[in-house]
Amino acid sequence: MADQFTDQLFPHIRIVMGMVVGLAMSKLLTGFAGLIQHPGRYRLSAVHLLWAGSILVELVLFWWWEFQLSQLPRWSFGTFAFLIGYTITLYLMAALLFPDDIDEYGGYEAYLMRRRYWFFGLLALTFVLDIVDTLIKGDAHWSNLSVDYVIQVPLGFALCIIACASTRASTQLAVVGVHIAYQAYWIVRVVTLMD
Repeated sequence: MADQFTDQLFPHIRIVMGMVVGLAMSKLLTGFAGLIQHPGRYRLSAVHLLWAGSILVELVLFWWWEFQLSQLPRWSFGTFAFLIGYTITLYLMAALLFPDDIDEYGGYEAYLMRRRYWFFGLLALTFVLDIVDTLIKGDAHWSNLSVDYVIQVPLGFALCIIACASTRASTQLAVVGVHIAYQAYWIVRVVTLMD
């Protein structure tokens, strides 16, 4: 009976997580559509657009990796609450990238630079949450990952600190470029791990 309950619990939890991830993706996609619909309304920024694209990829990767939770033998409310908190963090980053109004900032880059502590603080938090998420998935999942996963957290923190400390466009472009390159690497790893 307990196994049957656990089998029924994961789809329920995945639906709730999916709603929050779906809201985050919707926020980003609506933001991109708004830029296409009104290209001259606000000054565009390569840094902003790259971060928005990167967070969209992050949401897809999160959704893909969370399927590993279907293997969990036991569920608790604490695990459920943690996962919802993780997805809320991802949603907040998406919402920060495309706020309802940026008139007072004049453009997306100025807006992002003024809100960088929030955005990169949340991004740093996701690295910590990802470690907990990985530990929840168990030893088998952890053993599939290599030492490069352990590099992800200090690298991610370093990128967040650099991005918080600098408003220079070249530095911000370098940070987002490294983040996207690391995401691309993990996408290749996901394909390799699943074969």
